[in-house]
Amino acid sequence: MPQNGYAHETTPLMGSGSVQNHHHSDTYRFFLDLWYTPGMDSDKPLVKFPARLWHIIKATLLRSKINILLFCVPIGLMAGMTGMDPVAVFTINFFAIIPLAAVLSNATEDISAKLGEQLGGLLNATFGNAVELIVSVIALKERQYAVVKSSMIGSILSNLLLVMGMCFFFGGLKNMKDDAGDGMEQEFTDITAQTTCSLLMLAAASMVVPSALSMVMQSSLNRNPDEREQTILNLSRGTAIILLIMYAFYLNFSLRTHHNLFVPKSKQQPQLSPGDEEQAEREAPAETDGDDEPLLGAWASGFILVITTVLVAICADYLVDSIDALVERANISRNFIGLILIPIVGNAAEHVTAVVVAVKNNMDLAMQVAIGSSIQIAMFVTPFLVVLGWIMGHDMTMRFETFETIAFILAVLVVIYTVQDGKSNYLEGVMLMAMYVIIAVAFFAAPSDGLSNEDAGLDAFKASLKSSIPAPA
Repeated sequence: MPQNGYAHETTPLMGSGSVQNHHHSDTYRFFLDLWYTPGMDSDKPLVKFPARLWHIIKATLLRSKINILLFCVPIGLMAGMTGMDPVAVFTINFFAIIPLAAVLSNATEDISAKLGEQLGGLLNATFGNAVELIVSVIALKERQYAVVKSSMIGSILSNLLLVMGMCFFFGGLKNMKDDAGDGMEQEFTDITAQTTCSLLMLAAASMVVPSALSMVMQSSLNRNPDEREQTILNLSRGTAIILLIMYAFYLNFSLRTHHNLFVPKSKQQPQLSPGDEEQAEREAPAETDGDDEPLLGAWASGFILVITTVLVAICADYLVDSIDALVERANISRNFIGLILIPIVGNAAEHVTAVVVAVKNNMDLAMQVAIGSSIQIAMFVTPFLVVLGWIMGHDMTMRFETFETIAFILAVLVVIYTVQDGKSNYLEGVMLMAMYVIIAVAFFAAPSDGLSNEDAGLDAFKASLKSSIPAPA
């Protein structure tokens, strides 16, 4: 994409094409120009390579306004290493991970643009939820199973209700009227709605079955608890493997065999006569503006991806270690931390991206960001964590808290009824956001230990039942 009168860099590291422009001074281009840095084309290695390195750093730092929070990263690392107050460590690293998630998302997008549609889609599927995956792996290592499960449910709810709700709301307000002044709705590909609805119901069923079986087995007062736990564990591991296989079929279906069905409506070509097709082909080059050209090349983006992933892992480690102190001192439940706070960190970049493209009336991309990310969490990340826990010797199951499961099912039902017609408006956005706020308030109002003991309600029922039975004479 031409910027300031010149195109992108020619080096394989940076991108394509280089034509310097003289509208800005060398000082401006050295410090503020995202597309070119003086010295990158020099024949002298001592000038060229430092200039390229500075260009990567500059382009990464200035790419998004949210990167202003990157100053929290060194502070968060120092806070964790020096053993500061745990609540302060949690708070600082919480804000540090937000810009790191944005950098991670941007680097993934740049690499995807260079790899093509199939490999790029697979990469997005792998790294799209990298922050949640890293935080959950660290929590799994620390046996914080409640945090892991809540963060998975929370990420899905955040994308389905909050992100998509904001897309519908702001996109609907911006594109409320047609040319005649009448109210209109935004549209997205029908197959996207149909496929995602089916996959979301499958994901909901996979979470309900282990929880339902556990409740049924708990109803037997003489049931051996160890036997029940082992049964649920075996069911969870088997279900996880099936979901991973199903997710592989979904990727193959959407990226290879039937990718044409997922072409956005704005890019679908109408049926033309042979003469019209020739004219369209002649006019096509003039319509290309290169807006999708990546800011950095694949190698530079890969370098950023590795560095950022390491920083996210370190900050997440300190954040997870401070959860116990935060729960004890702030009287906040682990479920609320995992369900609301951690997804906010991981989905911050996706929130901004989805809303921006929705305002531009590109609802297919907004839906891909919102619902696509939810499907990745439900059918890839969650079962992957169960299998990883199996390998690590941790008894991670797919039995979720009863209230979490109910909230997830209700959210899926609301979303299905909202998107099944392939249209959206701002009122539907308000409905989705309201649903998310209600769930968030419910988990915030719950006491810190009110949702942590899965058998508490059953134990109370057993005690009252036994007390009502007369003692034998």
